[in-house]
Amino acid sequence: MPGLLQTPDYIRAVIQLGRGLIPAEEVERRVALRTSRQSVLTRPEPVRIWAVVDEAVLRRPIGGVKAMIYQLEHLIDTSQLPNVTLQVMPFNVGGHAATGGAYSILRFPEQDLPDMVYIEHLSSALYLDKLEDLDQYTATMEALCVAAPPPNKTRDILATIKKDFER
Repeated sequence: MPGLLQTPDYIRAVIQLGRGLIPAEEVERRVALRTSRQSVLTRPEPVRIWAVVDEAVLRRPIGGVKAMIYQLEHLIDTSQLPNVTLQVMPFNVGGHAATGGAYSILRFPEQDLPDMVYIEHLSSALYLDKLEDLDQYTATMEALCVAAPPPNKTRDILATIKKDFER
């Protein structure tokens, strides 16, 4: 789940996964940091985000069922912003081009800053700025966008998954 689209409860649960005991103050500091970054989506000149999220991410109850229902509601609401495009890669597609893991393509409005690929790992992150890498990840993203149902189907897919949690 892209960090810019996560709710506080979801963020809190992700931070605590597999990292041992983290002091509550540190968890809350990280939650506040990530949620403050989300303001870039609603500022006067917001950033644009286009995300394709695997259905498995949406069906795994990170933080519990209540937290996941709230996360799905948040995605439904956020996907209505004009600068947010969200697609869901459903299970019935089978394997897909990005099965190897999540990544982000960062594009900057400044001409001097090159586009780059950002890959987050458990304890670090990797930035790829070679043209060959960027081309490969961009082609993969394009393939994902074509393989997933179109963005105008996303809210219905999210609502269906939400109903499954509410049962």
